[in-house]
Amino acid sequence: MRALVISGGGSKGAFAGGVAQYLIENKKLDYDLFIGTSTGSLLVSHLALNKVKEIKEIYTNVTQSDIFNVCPFNIKKRKGIETISINHFNVLRNLFSGSKTFGESHNLKRFIRSHVTEEGFNALKALKADVVVTVSNLSLNQVEYKSVKDFDYEEFMDWVWISCNYTPFMSLAKKDGCEYADGGLGSMVPIEEAIRRGATVVDAVVLQTEVTQYNRMPSLNAFSLLTNMFAFMLDRIEFQNIRIGKFVANNQNAIINFYYTPTVLTTNSLVFNKDKMTLWWQSGFDFAKYKNQEISPVELEKTE
Repeated sequence: MRALVISGGGSKGAFAGGVAQYLIENKKLDYDLFIGTSTGSLLVSHLALNKVKEIKEIYTNVTQSDIFNVCPFNIKKRKGIETISINHFNVLRNLFSGSKTFGESHNLKRFIRSHVTEEGFNALKALKADVVVTVSNLSLNQVEYKSVKDFDYEEFMDWVWISCNYTPFMSLAKKDGCEYADGGLGSMVPIEEAIRRGATVVDAVVLQTEVTQYNRMPSLNAFSLLTNMFAFMLDRIEFQNIRIGKFVANNQNAIINFYYTPTVLTTNSLVFNKDKMTLWWQSGFDFAKYKNQEISPVELEKTE
């Protein structure tokens, strides 16, 4: 049983899309299980249906307005590098209206539904392969995994949206009497869950470099400090997920193929830039090709 696992990572998900495109279209791999966290949950439905070109078009053209109906930050460029600062008007207006978060991401909810139709959902549900998204239940203090097989269209679209809600910058969702947030707050790379569901081979796309690099801009204001702190915590969660995943794989005789980003793609994954995301998608495709290239007999003779 083979699983494709895609970690969280905001706009860096474009890199994961490129990796997945190579594995599905060029390497012709058939997956029995697709598990995504946060940005990964936006990819897995289309990938399971083999709609790679469609999700590439969607993903590389997404903008801030497709995500936020209340964007809590402003984007500025300093010396060619994009930085964020608090949008005081939007944040204060949102808090005064009774919201518990700085921003709201209801546009993303509509965006998801506009690109995953009920017809597409039924085709997804009819597949032999399973599609699972990760969410964090803040009320029960636990991570939950939601399979397409267990829900109707409306409910599953809600879970996909909830998996992406990077609170407190995006919406806090309330469902079934519980508060839910981004799946990455509990499980950034759900390798353990893939193996628990029976995977013996896991292709894991990790939207972070394998070796720790300096990838944080100095905090310029309270808002950028907050995003840096959250990014630090998510990196630690990701590191623990990978360690646990490797441990479980060793005990279950499972194989994990890791696809880390070869370089630091961005210092702020909440910024969606069409040109950069198009480059990252191609970079993911090229990197997967490089990782999977076979040594020809001629090349082998040269190395002996």
